[in-house]
Amino acid sequence: MPIRKLLLPLTGTAAGEAALATALLIARAFNAHVTALHVRVDSRDVAPLAGEGLSGAMIEEMMSATEKESGDRASAVRVMFEKFVTENGVPIEDPTRVPDHPTASFASITGREEDLVAQQARLADLTIVPHPEAGEDVSSSDALHAVLFDSGRPVLIAPRATPASVGTRIAVGWNGSAESAAAVWGALPWLNRASAVRILWSDDYQRRGPAAPELAAYLRLHGVNAEIATFRPVDREVGAGLLAAAREFGADLLTMGAYSHSRIRQLILGGVTRHVLERGTLPVMMNR
Repeated sequence: MPIRKLLLPLTGTAAGEAALATALLIARAFNAHVTALHVRVDSRDVAPLAGEGLSGAMIEEMMSATEKESGDRASAVRVMFEKFVTENGVPIEDPTRVPDHPTASFASITGREEDLVAQQARLADLTIVPHPEAGEDVSSSDALHAVLFDSGRPVLIAPRATPASVGTRIAVGWNGSAESAAAVWGALPWLNRASAVRILWSDDYQRRGPAAPELAAYLRLHGVNAEIATFRPVDREVGAGLLAAAREFGADLLTMGAYSHSRIRQLILGGVTRHVLERGTLPVMMNR
């Protein structure tokens, strides 16, 4: 299955350029269309949050300020998008046309970001989200978790710095879970194009389910010859061991299942998904 449509939610300009650059790399590889989506805050959502004791005039003033700030941010994101794609020679075209070259378009809609991004992602082959900013809790990324939990489609977390390539050497984090199986399925268009694929597994990571040799046999049926390598936790962190093994392989894409344990457990106690999301420096594609 080819990748034809990429969705790129852009909430601001800080991490937007790196994510946009990653999206254009992928669009060029697959002759795909990038839809950059900016969700504006609905000023009417401010009123329920204002609390009691505020006059109607004060609430109206807050709504007006929110509307202006939202409009300014939308304009800044659109200017950044148009400048970036123009400088990189990617034409802005109708998203309904079947592309035979990389294309892009921009859309701005108003509402709840987590709802609208998840809905739009259901008809995208891949959603690319900017990496959380340094110091930002990964749990605050509404777009990321909306796609993971409510779209049924894979999501790629762009690194903070633009990668030189994406998907030429792929590391597959495998633990036998349904989430990792979904990630492999979503990665098949990439795996068939890669020059090298390595399955990474560990006794500390494995769940009840097929082992790495069974995955390798399955991938051979799809024409993918993957080697198998074990890894160990680093400082008792399985996620750190997985990232170290991907770096040792020289991977420019890591694909893995997300939240094999519950999200709440991982937010409280940590976990492989959270560690990779917070510490990864390469493109990471997740599914669940």
